[in-house]
Amino acid sequence: QVQLVQSGGGLVQAGDSLRLSCAASGRTFSSYAMSWYRQAPGKKRELVARMSDAGSTNYADSVKGRFTISRDNAKNTVYLQMNSLKPEDAAVYYCHAKRGVFMEYWGKGTLVTVSS
Repeated sequence: QVQLVQSGGGLVQAGDSLRLSCAASGRTFSSYAMSWYRQAPGKKRELVARMSDAGSTNYADSVKGRFTISRDNAKNTVYLQMNSLKPEDAAVYYCHAKRGVFMEYWGKGTLVTVSS
């Protein structure tokens, strides 16, 4: 069982930066692909950024060049650095861990609000 504890959300103005953190329990963090998803009101949850256990990354087109996912396996933590935030980035952001087919876990979500 993996528990994901998120932190770092809040209210910012357009153009500001924010960093989200997600700390995982357990001793096998490095073997998980870690992702950030977001869900805005009335919209489906969407993938924002993903980092494999090997370190490869992929991003939603809407955040490329502005957001950066990173991980510190020594701290069992994944980060999402969000720069040049836009009002359309406002959403609840969820941390996600996945290994294999059946092992996946979600954080409880953290709210990001971006004022224009």
